[in-house]
Amino acid sequence: MPLATPNPADLPLPSAELLAHSARLESRIRARIDAAGGCLPFDRFMEMVLYEPGLGYYVSGLRKFGAAGDFITAPETSTLFGACLARQYQPILSRIHGADILEFGAGSGALAAQTLAELERLGSLPDRYLILDISPELRSRQRATLEKQVPHLSSRVDWLDRLPEPGFRGIAVANELLDAMPVHRFRITDRGLAEICVTADEQGLRCTTTEPGPDLAGAVQTLRQHCAPLAPDYESEINLRLPPWLANLGSILEQGLILLIDYGYPCQEYYHPQRDRGTLMCHYRHRAHDDPLRLIGLQDITAQVDFSAAARAGTGAGLELAGYTTQAHFLLGCGLDKLVADSDPNDLARHLALMQEVKRLTLPSEMGERFKVLGLTRNIAFPLQGFALNDLRNRL
Repeated sequence: MPLATPNPADLPLPSAELLAHSARLESRIRARIDAAGGCLPFDRFMEMVLYEPGLGYYVSGLRKFGAAGDFITAPETSTLFGACLARQYQPILSRIHGADILEFGAGSGALAAQTLAELERLGSLPDRYLILDISPELRSRQRATLEKQVPHLSSRVDWLDRLPEPGFRGIAVANELLDAMPVHRFRITDRGLAEICVTADEQGLRCTTTEPGPDLAGAVQTLRQHCAPLAPDYESEINLRLPPWLANLGSILEQGLILLIDYGYPCQEYYHPQRDRGTLMCHYRHRAHDDPLRLIGLQDITAQVDFSAAARAGTGAGLELAGYTTQAHFLLGCGLDKLVADSDPNDLARHLALMQEVKRLTLPSEMGERFKVLGLTRNIAFPLQGFALNDLRNRL
């Protein structure tokens, strides 16, 4: 399928400069395909599209968040989101001496600013708020956000290039990070399992299939044993990078909480027979479609999260499964309703705005049920309030 110009009837037409940017990334991908023998595994393609230095979607300087970008995350939707997370962090920070907060992929920096502002109000500021983000452009935006919203607290924020050393104590949070991890794609054919890869010809980039590698074959076999039979013509994806990522994170956590927030399903729902084309989705200028070969480098590519796999990976890394629930129940468990009730009733405009923010965060038709929260802990002996209202870990 050609990549140059999508049909303007269904996607906005990028500028000539952006199309040239996309063409440069396509050229680099074609070279990588040639070096790989003519077929690039989909996870490597997705990695290049999102993270290729200077050209990938998350590292190129394109505006991604907010009304002028391609999508809106919960922290951009409402300051209440970060305030609720801070209320979950407060009892952990008060019980663990020297506890820090580590945020992965901090986006615009809105969540960091909201969290620090609420923790200051609660009298529970951490000594350090650490951010691990590989994008130089996003790091710059995060610094600007913090300097604008909480300038007196920005000195507590440090940026990391890699995980902290073993012995980390505190909270690690990943909000809408796992969905951007590169995934393997597969198809069940009449002859068995096939791996989907990306190849190139004179018409552009296209998807084809090849023999699966042993890691993918083993992972799909596990799915068939524990989640779904996966009949012929079934197509989906699987995140083989999640278990080692959680293993590495677990290896440095001495005491504290890992909080994973994203959209996704338990295994049985993720690989349901009716979801026979997977969950891969692309976002461009607030329009969603399912073709990852269009607008490469200009659009986001995501896959929903298999939270059952995340829970298994976490417990396999020696962590304790502390809870799993919807975003709506988590935020309400952390006092979302009280935050709204405490607002000034005489400021009618602000109060009505807060009510609209609550709807976006909690309604099933908005973020409330599509987004889930998974908690993993080590050496935490008390329950977490975010999972108190409706803990759904029995569904994992």
